Amino acid sequence: MSSSSSSSRKPLLICAGVALASVAFGIVSWQATAPAGDTPAKPSSASAPAAGTGNSELLKLARRESGDKLAVGRADAPVVLIEYSDFKCGYCGKFARDTEPELMKKYVEDGTLRIEWRNFPIFGADSEAAAKAAWAAGQQDRFAAFHTAAYAEGSKEKGFGEARLVELARQAGVPDLDRFTKDMAGEPAAEALRKDQEEGYRIGVSSTPSFLVGGRPIAGAQPLDAFDAAIAEAKAQAQAAGAAKR
Repeated sequence: MSSSSSSSRKPLLICAGVALASVAFGIVSWQATAPAGDTPAKPSSASAPAAGTGNSELLKLARRESGDKLAVGRADAPVVLIEYSDFKCGYCGKFARDTEPELMKKYVEDGTLRIEWRNFPIFGADSEAAAKAAWAAGQQDRFAAFHTAAYAEGSKEKGFGEARLVELARQAGVPDLDRFTKDMAGEPAAEALRKDQEEGYRIGVSSTPSFLVGGRPIAGAQPLDAFDAAIAEAKAQAQAAGAAKR
């Protein structure tokens, strides 16, 4: 794992306080996947509430901001999937290539699901640079295209140096590359990254990819049917809650 000394220390310092937050939010353990290996790790039985028991505090993490550049789907969709991911994470790439497109077709397009991405770089300076670049691409409405390019098969092996990030932005159709470069290096990008990281650390995320589906944690690049089940449960909960208010 390559990282600067400050980047490598920060997760350890923040994660030291994760146990208290995890207990408060009803999360005992997030057992997410490693960036290499034969198969994704399965979450332990304690890694998420039982089926149909999305945590109300975790539900509140859905931002539902109509102008969110790192989100797709209706702001009032009944189910929000929050994804904590790193562009250098192999299983994040697997999810992005194999599962996310199916979720988009099945649930985002019909208004059931909103996906909100959180940049959660844990593999050092390159990861952080890619996260800021993704945010910068988003400022020109090209986050999704940048996300696709950065997670393409073999992409992470080419690294995420500045020249490579500009090339990915070009592939993603970012119209103003000079603005992209400035945005990537600016304080707003760093602040947006800190906000996402602090949220993840606060609820106990320590590995990628990690997800919340309607307030229910899902760890690792699980198969599509795991997300199908979680979305169905979250939708039923949302409908029941709506009916109770009427």
